[in-house]
Amino acid sequence: MSDRDSRHKASMQKLKTRVDEKVASATEQRGLLLINTGNGKGKTTAAWGTVTRALGYDYKVGVVQFIKGLWECGERNRLEDDANLQVAIMATGFTWDTQNREEDTRACQEVWQEAARMLSDPNVYLVVLDEITYMLKFGYLDIETVKQALENRPHEQTVIITGRNAHRDLVAMADTVTEMQEVRHAFNNGIQARRGIDY
Repeated sequence: MSDRDSRHKASMQKLKTRVDEKVASATEQRGLLLINTGNGKGKTTAAWGTVTRALGYDYKVGVVQFIKGLWECGERNRLEDDANLQVAIMATGFTWDTQNREEDTRACQEVWQEAARMLSDPNVYLVVLDEITYMLKFGYLDIETVKQALENRPHEQTVIITGRNAHRDLVAMADTVTEMQEVRHAFNNGIQARRGIDY
């Protein structure tokens, strides 16, 4: 065996030991709070990937779309006939289009009732609160209301929160926080969002 091969083998053995130790120490079983935040692309897409994964195991899943509900959504189109998936949509479009705080607040409160129902249902294995961070930022939802629902949800239920500028209290509560970092975005260079790729 060459020196390079020997070094590689030793390095991989050390890595395996570290991974095995982490696996052995992970003994707690419960639902998680995951946050996909940051200015980069892919927060909602990643959440839909997890929705697909959960549905693949026949788990019940709830998705609440607070912003993009009026947009076409390839993932929703593909999965909406699955009996284990329930989707609630705020359906007012982007707040910069509506420009009506009172109407947006009312619509948000209505769809939040669906979210609260999902968050209290022990049969719902995964709940996605898509773009809820904007609802908190604009004051359409109270952070304490959201925190209480998250804290009191069923023990086995996982929640994914998506959106930029996740509230610091939610970040503090979360088990996993992923920040999507924008390096370059095609839209900023005048390239239109592409069906089947961006939505």
